[in-house]
Amino acid sequence: MHFSLLVFACVLCGSTLALNNGLMRTPPMGWLAWERFRCDIDCQNDPKNCISENLFMDMADRLSEDGWRELGYVYINIDDCWSSMERDENGRLQPDPKRFPGGIHKLARYMHDRGLKLGIYGDMGTHTCGGYPGTTLDKIQIDAQTFADWEVDMFKFDGCYSNATEQEQGYPLMSKALNATGRPIGYSCSWPAYVGGLPPKVNYTQLGEICNLWRNYDDIQDSWDSVLNIIDWFFDNQDALQPAAGPGRWNDPDMLIIGDFGLSLDQSRSQMALWSIMAAPLFMSNDLRTISSGAQSILQNKIAIGINQDAMGMAGRRILKEKSGIEVFWRPLSNNASALVFFSRRTDMPYRYTSSLRQLNFTTGSYKIIDVFTGKMASLKDSTDFVVSVNPSGVVMWYVSAPARMNLNHLHFDNFWHRHILIQ
Repeated sequence: MHFSLLVFACVLCGSTLALNNGLMRTPPMGWLAWERFRCDIDCQNDPKNCISENLFMDMADRLSEDGWRELGYVYINIDDCWSSMERDENGRLQPDPKRFPGGIHKLARYMHDRGLKLGIYGDMGTHTCGGYPGTTLDKIQIDAQTFADWEVDMFKFDGCYSNATEQEQGYPLMSKALNATGRPIGYSCSWPAYVGGLPPKVNYTQLGEICNLWRNYDDIQDSWDSVLNIIDWFFDNQDALQPAAGPGRWNDPDMLIIGDFGLSLDQSRSQMALWSIMAAPLFMSNDLRTISSGAQSILQNKIAIGINQDAMGMAGRRILKEKSGIEVFWRPLSNNASALVFFSRRTDMPYRYTSSLRQLNFTTGSYKIIDVFTGKMASLKDSTDFVVSVNPSGVVMWYVSAPARMNLNHLHFDNFWHRHILIQ
């Protein structure tokens, strides 16, 4: 199928309505505590890493001072274990008084003063996954209003300790309750992950009408096996998942673990590239106070971010699985551009993969190519064979312009003024 026809088909199948709050028209970006810091509440013995207002203020300082905010990383998201074990006398959730002595409203103001946004976590069961007070059906309205009163900007609604009937009622009710507060609050639903993530148990048309993003699958862990498992599940099920994504409604394959302990730099580039192909939210979970320069350069790659944040908002697909262990992924972008990723599942040595744009179903013409992770540029005719050398568990990622012209204005990266040749 020529890509022009595939784009048209995807537009038709992805035409569901998004949650009408006007938020997250591109995938949200920011920092989330869970994978790196979990439920560490031992502030006496581990004050730098425990779940406390100090941790979130530290990360806010890094986002605002180290170049992250300007690239779009604006959310600082609290996950589980932030609250007191008891609601207050008015039945409202309250933060742990020792770990969040200033309260959540003050923490939100700290974010807003730095041009950032605050996200918070809840669970629709009797308890959160970590055992803290949940938001049962009778508490949905008061909790939504509490978050609005605190000037929270995003809410993740988990599903531990709830059943299918409660989820079917609770997720839409929370959407209505958040909208009724009058405060714009992005809404992340974990509903699909609790019912298998796929139709017919998951109605993605309905989800697009009530949620801005949703967790479809298992939690990510700090390992390459976990990243690869998520990649496999999403692209093995791409026919069901890819059409569900679009402006204001995103599949969420979970956090970026780039900068933690489990990934090599090649594997880190692979996660960044494939999350960008999926049009996935880019929520880092790492320690921005100590992140390596290599990990930071991957996460701050302006071309990859520009692809992820493309205004058309159409997720990409895996288009080839080669016997050699190379897989090819493609995403359509605004202005008739596209992104290509060549991904290696090999574990032995770099592999020289030969193809042409014509073999990848690109139409006749001359294209401009930018290698996302080297910045090198070249012209390439559809009929010309090319060779890319892909490291084991690594990627080569290209931005491909429309034929015969190059319009990069819609991407979030600086102009490249040097002439380059493509690395073979």
